[in-house]
Parts: sequence; C-alpha cells; structure tokens
Amino acid sequence: MKHIKAILVDDEISNLKGLEKKLHTLFPDIIILEKFQEPEAAIKKLNSTVIDILFLDIQMPRINGFELLSAIKNINFQIIFVTAYSEFALDAFKNNAIDYILKPVDNNELKAAVNKALENLKLQKEQNNFDKLSKLISENMAQNNKIIVPTQNGISFLNEDEVLHLEGYQGYTKIHLQNNTILTSSYNLGKFEKTIGPKFFKCHKSHIINLQKVRHLENEGYLILDNEIVVPISKANKKLFLNLFN
Repeated sequence: MKHIKAILVDDEISNLKGLEKKLHTLFPDIIILEKFQEPEAAIKKLNSTVIDILFLDIQMPRINGFELLSAIKNINFQIIFVTAYSEFALDAFKNNAIDYILKPVDNNELKAAVNKALENLKLQKEQNNFDKLSKLISENMAQNNKIIVPTQNGISFLNEDEVLHLEGYQGYTKIHLQNNTILTSSYNLGKFEKTIGPKFFKCHKSHIINLQKVRHLENEGYLILDNEIVVPISKANKKLFLNLFN
C-alpha cells in the first residue's frame, strides 16, 4: 500500500491524539498531514492540499462537520465521520461519507471504515488509470480512423467505416455496425463524443451518426442510414446538418 495522506479534524485535542495513536498502530502507512481543532483552519488546508482520507468530527463550535464540507471546493477524498452523536448517521451518508464511527472509537470499527476507504481509493485509481489508457489509445486510434469501444468482454477496436451510429441508452452506448450487429459499451455517449473523428455528427441528444452512412433526410425529422436504420434528428441539429452540405 502506498502512503495514504490523511487529515484529522476534531475540536477536542484528546480525541485527535487518541485517533492519531490508533491509526499509527493499525495503519502505519497512513501519513497524518495535520490535526485541526479549528474548523476554519481545516477548511483552508483542505482547499489547498490533496489528501486521501478526512477523519471528521460533526459537532464542533462555530462550524460543524457538514458545514465544513460545504466550504470545500473539490471533495476528492474519502470521508470518515468520527462523532459521539449517532443521530447524525443519516446526514453523514447524505454527505457522501464512506463510513461513520461513534466515539469512543472501537478498533474493529476503525479498521473496517479505513479498509473500506482504502478499497475505494484503489478502485478510483484503477478507474483513473483505465481512463488515461483509454484516452491515450483513443487518440492513437483517431489518427488511424479507428474507434476504441470498452465492452464487458474487453476492448474492441473498430474502423470508423464499420460504424453506422452510436446510441446513448441508460448511461451506456450501443454501437450499431454495418453488419447489423450491436456492441454495448460501458462508456456513455458523451465520452465517445469527445474522442470520435469529424466523420461523425451528433444529430440528437441520444444519437451520433456516421455522416458517410446517411442516405436520406425525412421531413418529419428522421435520418435514414445504410441498412434502412432510422435515427431521429432534432430541429436545431437539422439546421447544422444541412449547413454541412452548403
């Protein structure tokens, strides 16, 4: 496990020292950057520092834990609430907490919460690495008129000429191919829109077409593609589509 950076926030110094000691014992790879009793100082630090885990008390003078989080510009860390008040549990999870620990802190509960946070961090890193790799491959593929399509079974590399159109569907994308087959990708339509080449045109919020596959424009607001595929085109995009041929 690489070093994990953490910040502790609690208005009671005894709680901060106790939690710090437990973390040093149970998770020696966690580096505690700072401990804060003053929520205002914690906000300033969190807005200027990249961390992995925030251990946060809820009931504090002047600014409570929820108010502290609302003052953070970009929450890209795991949140573990450590508090004496169980009635805040629901609000804690509404604020995207990974877990909730009651004081006095039990070692087993602390280990469970931190391990959950570490697992989340691992999954995020894997997803980020995959996205970077996909972007790199996509850029390379674009130069060779290919489209990268992540699917459940792996990654498909398609020639642009194989693709009739891309259809957004419930957060996924259906890739309709010239041979009448369909590939389903975990990427949403917006991700493909950013990487595909100039041969493609977004004719509708849920559809991107291969311009070379268009055979007819219906007055009712539909495009007919190869294989008699019918795709809707919005009024606004219809004007843009026609301008491409002027």
